[in-house]
Amino acid sequence: MTAPDDFPRRSFLYRKLAEAGAVFEALDGAAVARHFGDPAGEAAAARRLGLVDLSPLARTGFKGAGTPAWLAGQGVAVPEASNRAARQVGGGLAARLAPNELLILDAPGGERSAALEAAWAAESLPPETPNGTPRGFPLPRRDSHAWFLVTGAEAAAMFAKICGVDLRPGKFGDLAIAQTSVARLSAIVIRDDLGGQLAYHLLSDSASASYFWDCLLDAMAEFDGRPVGLDALGSLAGG
Repeated sequence: MTAPDDFPRRSFLYRKLAEAGAVFEALDGAAVARHFGDPAGEAAAARRLGLVDLSPLARTGFKGAGTPAWLAGQGVAVPEASNRAARQVGGGLAARLAPNELLILDAPGGERSAALEAAWAAESLPPETPNGTPRGFPLPRRDSHAWFLVTGAEAAAMFAKICGVDLRPGKFGDLAIAQTSVARLSAIVIRDDLGGQLAYHLLSDSASASYFWDCLLDAMAEFDGRPVGLDALGSLAGG
């Protein structure tokens, strides 16, 4: 079993996860909670109401004039409007937070974020290229934002307790984004259904990760929600 302390990158709340019985494994140089000792039970919980910590996974951002065009030139499927996300070939999301700001969320094991950051650096150009075409600048998100995923049929009902935005499926469509307050914290909410199940990405200030996690678990208790590991997401994706 992987010990999180052996890795330079781990969750902001890895100690809390360990206390809950998480079994960690290495993924792209990070310690990730694969399960909590009950894979079958977690698969069922993920369909009802599950909470996954994705914070060790890769993500990045880009901002500034020319950002959408530059990312599109790198093969990113860029949403046409702000507060919309687009699924990417090979997995992951591109979330457009503003006309010239995008957040890139990698799929587990994905390398899109690192490749984009490397491509930006390799061009060795200032923010405005010699021909006058702007390209924006990187806005790293891996250390600044905790990243959780809430899954299952009861997810929208749970959010009604802690979020003023109506996240019910009939009101908040798949791949919609809300930049709002959740449990009194500024958060980015992205609906990204998985295997026909409701799923919502949550990104918020990493300094408040432990508080945010506890607030979510408290709100989930009424619906018998529980933490689940990354393996439970595989069970959803497989139907």
